[in-house]
Amino acid sequence: MSLPPGFLDELRNRVSISSVVGRKVTWDMRKSNQAKGDFWAPCPFHQEKTASFHVDDRKGFYYCFGCHAKGDALSFLRETENMSFMEAVETLAREAGMPMPAHDPRAAEKADKLGALAEVMEAATRFFRAQLTTAQATQAREYLHGRGLTPDTLARFEIGFAPDARQALWAHLTGAGIPPARIIEAGLAIAPEDGSTPYDRFRGRIIFPIRDARGRCIAFGGRAMSAQARAKYLNSPETPLFDKGRSLYNAGPARSAAGKHPLLVAEGYMDVIALVSAGFEAAVAPLGTAITEEQLRMIWRLSPEPIIALDGDAAGLRAGYRLIDLALPLLSAEQSLRFCLLPEKMDPDDVLRAGGNAAMRKLIEDALPLVKLLWQRETEGQVFDSPERRSALDKRLRAALNSITDGNLRAHYAEELRSLRAGFFQPKRSATGPRGPRHGFTAPPATALPSTRSTLLATTDSADIAERMREEIILATLLAHPGLLPRFTADLERAEMRSAGHESLRHALLSLPDTAALPDSLPERDRQEAQRILELGHIRIAPPVRRRDDPELAARCLQEEFAKLLARRGVALELREASEDMSAAADEGVTWRLREAAEQRNRAERSRLSDTTDLNEDRAALSGALQRMIESEIWIKRKK
Repeated sequence: MSLPPGFLDELRNRVSISSVVGRKVTWDMRKSNQAKGDFWAPCPFHQEKTASFHVDDRKGFYYCFGCHAKGDALSFLRETENMSFMEAVETLAREAGMPMPAHDPRAAEKADKLGALAEVMEAATRFFRAQLTTAQATQAREYLHGRGLTPDTLARFEIGFAPDARQALWAHLTGAGIPPARIIEAGLAIAPEDGSTPYDRFRGRIIFPIRDARGRCIAFGGRAMSAQARAKYLNSPETPLFDKGRSLYNAGPARSAAGKHPLLVAEGYMDVIALVSAGFEAAVAPLGTAITEEQLRMIWRLSPEPIIALDGDAAGLRAGYRLIDLALPLLSAEQSLRFCLLPEKMDPDDVLRAGGNAAMRKLIEDALPLVKLLWQRETEGQVFDSPERRSALDKRLRAALNSITDGNLRAHYAEELRSLRAGFFQPKRSATGPRGPRHGFTAPPATALPSTRSTLLATTDSADIAERMREEIILATLLAHPGLLPRFTADLERAEMRSAGHESLRHALLSLPDTAALPDSLPERDRQEAQRILELGHIRIAPPVRRRDDPELAARCLQEEFAKLLARRGVALELREASEDMSAAADEGVTWRLREAAEQRNRAERSRLSDTTDLNEDRAALSGALQRMIESEIWIKRKK
């Protein structure tokens, strides 16, 4: 009997090999790592006492390092149960709940057809790759370079370019002898209803090949270069090769890397590419739609507890909330989800650019278990000041619990939700008396909210992140309001930047003879740095950048940011120089110098900051700390 294409792949994906082998062996749990799908046992094919028989759930294979027996779940059944191939298939199909396909005499013909379509897709991949090196692709190459993609990355992900011509790919493929009907069936060209010559589906776009877990190119994704394009991203249509709801971008490489790295589920192609390029090798993405049940099952086959990286906006959070409802009935002790909440208005690429690998790693480490995001969904932004509202909350939580089919897991969820509810409605008593729920009162969270923990200031390990962000807001405001540059030239000359890219852009701004053509008049490297800064999440939402029609607001913000930056650095410099003197001598002169430093800095900034309360408080805090150091005479060595 011939089996339809993909049936065996689906069968192997639905039944883990460890569940099949586990009926015949006793796992060595000291050597096995169940969470990673890595199992060891004495070999069932030869007599031994040590655990040399290895089963890899992710790859779906077993191997004995003693007798060298190897195979998959089907071959294991055939060897241990003396089954024929079809008997083994039928046994696994019953376990997976998959009906055996009816006899199809055309199965071989279908397999040949899929193979022919895959060959067309490979030919298109080669064409798109070659086009990326042409003059027409200059803008695309500049965009990719600006996003930090190296030549090695472009080659690794086989990124290409579709020329902005109606029939470039069509002419190439038909000229190579590929039948026109096959090109259309592969989703690469569109046949007009009037019977005229078909035209290319992808035109003027950066091309991302989409491969299945077996490595076959099954579809393409294209990013438009023109701002007037009807769709920024365009995917291949559904074809005999491509089912969007059953496919994941980067599934094959992520499966190989998932044993060594946490599996991250991001939103799109560029997020995956940025994560992989930064060393987070196990990253996948759905293809422009919400995660489907089939995709979720695929993700769980790669890792039992993947981390969903949600973009830091309302849409990203809504996607996470929808995924909760999809996942709850499918949860078990062996498969769950965690949620990585990114800073507001930021995606993984933004986080990596702004805070580096350390910031992304900390977000991953702080990922919330599903139950915590469920609780957040049902309580965030709401007031429970009446019995009816609290009862409605209880009803929603019961409905969520009832959707969990695993009874033992449902009990643990109920226990955790009861604990969260108790902490929410019955906060601890303070020294001034009880603080229970009252009209309009919501108990403060016991720990920092996810939205707070996920900000860049909280996720970075860098001590100077606040100063770097201040540099970025200054530069971005000047880029957004170039007419203010002459007014703040003196401040910009004094504000030496700590980041090399920021410093180069500062010099470029000071050197411009005419600011009217910003940012196009900047040198290439500085223009890319300017674009990077303007695309940062915390910059895009900054009022002086968003409100380009309000130069006075921008001027006030610049005055405040320059004042803070220069005041902090001035005090720090005086302290550093005074501390160096302290190591050599400690007398009244040093005390006088410290006091004068603080007073001079305050006088210098007082006129600029007199109408800005926050800055006065900032300056006062610095001066107060300095004064306490003076009074404590910290430089004097105490006798033991």
